[in-house]
Amino acid sequence: MGFANVYGSPMASNIVHQFAGSGTDLFIQTGYFGGLSSTIQYGDILIVSAAKMQDGVSHWYLPEQTLVEADKELVEAACRYCEQKGYSYIKGHVVSMGAMLIETHDMVKEWSLADFLGVDMETATTLAIAHKFNKRAVGLLNLSDLLLHGDTVYSYTKDRELIESETDKAIRDVALYLSSKF
Repeated sequence: MGFANVYGSPMASNIVHQFAGSGTDLFIQTGYFGGLSSTIQYGDILIVSAAKMQDGVSHWYLPEQTLVEADKELVEAACRYCEQKGYSYIKGHVVSMGAMLIETHDMVKEWSLADFLGVDMETATTLAIAHKFNKRAVGLLNLSDLLLHGDTVYSYTKDRELIESETDKAIRDVALYLSSKF
């Protein structure tokens, strides 16, 4: 098992590509996302079933695609484990972007209307590289800000910090469960 702390698609690709080339079979992308749906609540784990490739890196691995799917078996196992443990979760698609804080109101609205649940910076890259190397991957993300409602990373509260911390613990538990089973 390997662990890497990355920020953005280029950094994610550097790590995932090297690990995949060295024989790692399973990738669990964890991190944060901006919420694009009213169905998401702080404290939910977003189990990513697919990611739209707008990050500037993933298309180099899968040039004929615009959407990359997570491993279905990992997604379903993560959902079952969350239900078993009583963790709040939601399953769905994200948009992966190349930069943070550049999304406009119109972009958020467009993504929301297209049924994307969140926006992040790394998940499409991790999934694309895993696909390229015939490996398995899934994303488990924590809501950092509810963009659809105008929240930002700058509108942080003590309550949100506590919820985020508890959700991080649950995400680590799910990740460790998946790594022990697959």
